[in-house]
Formats: sequence, C-alpha cells, structure tokens
Amino acid sequence: MYKVCVIGDRDSVLGFKAVGFDAFPCIGVDEAKKALSKAAKEGYAIVFITEGYAKKMLSAIDQYKEEKLPAIVPIPGMDGNFGVGFGKLKKSVERAVGADILFGGEHK
Repeated sequence: MYKVCVIGDRDSVLGFKAVGFDAFPCIGVDEAKKALSKAAKEGYAIVFITEGYAKKMLSAIDQYKEEKLPAIVPIPGMDGNFGVGFGKLKKSVERAVGADILFGGEHK
C-alpha cells in the first residue's frame, strides 16, 4: 500500500492526520527540505507540500521530477494560495503538448 504525507507548517498539516496521511510539520525551509528527502527515502508515493514552502524550495522539488515516485503536489497552506501548484501543472501540460493551452499565457 502506498504512503501519503503532507509537509508544511504545523497549522496547515496537522488536520491531514485525521484522514490518515502522515504529517511532517516543519519550521523553516531547511526542515522542509529534510522532510522531503526523508519522505522520498522512506517510499512515500505522494507528498503534498504547502505552497509557502514549495515556492522556496523549487530546486529541491525538481530533484524528483524525473523520478516515478514520489509525486510531489503543492497545496495551499494556512497562509494562502501562491499559484505554485497551478504553475507546475501548466508547465507539465506545456511539456506534454508542446504549447501553452491553458489561458493562452494569461493567468488571473
């Protein structure tokens, strides 16, 4: 069975325990990077990470983009939505189809 975890600030991730996800509450980007590395080594299939941390650690996340697992999915945290998740989706679609088919380059 695949494991799922959430990485982010304490207030954003603890609620995910109620639905059976493992939570890695972090204080700071360095701690979040270590949690991501740990999750990858421990075989987590899906790693949700709050956008507040994701936008500050894109190079650490990109290390796993060619790997089958883990799938790393940015999600809004308690501090709001920064568009990181949409941006990564948009880039993936562009890479797959060879063109910007989402909003013609405009995102509001």
